Amino acid sequence: MKYYSADHECIWLDGEVAYVGISKHAAEELGDITYVELPEIGHDLILGDTLGVVESVKAASDVYAPASGTVIAVNERLVDDPGLINVSPEDEGWICKLDNIDHDELDELMNEEAYAKYLKEA
Repeated sequence: MKYYSADHECIWLDGEVAYVGISKHAAEELGDITYVELPEIGHDLILGDTLGVVESVKAASDVYAPASGTVIAVNERLVDDPGLINVSPEDEGWICKLDNIDHDELDELMNEEAYAKYLKEA
């Protein structure tokens, strides 16, 4: 199951590991992504912390932690191919993996249906 923040971050679980990226909507709004600043492995994030930056030909946008946790991996493929986020934002274009996430914080996020409704109302 995928969860979404009002800032258009996307998070999904694989066992106890959470993948964090930006939503398909955010990737489309940004346009062609040219650079991704990745967080440091081992960095402890608190809900709402800036974990990185995504830059496109249109704008630069901070990416915020949709849940608290520890960065255990970053998607090194984005260094050489930041456009992977445009192609597969909610799958292969993930930005980082978190461990020790606060599962209660996921309850505050939107599921796919609620996020689709949020986008229509925005």
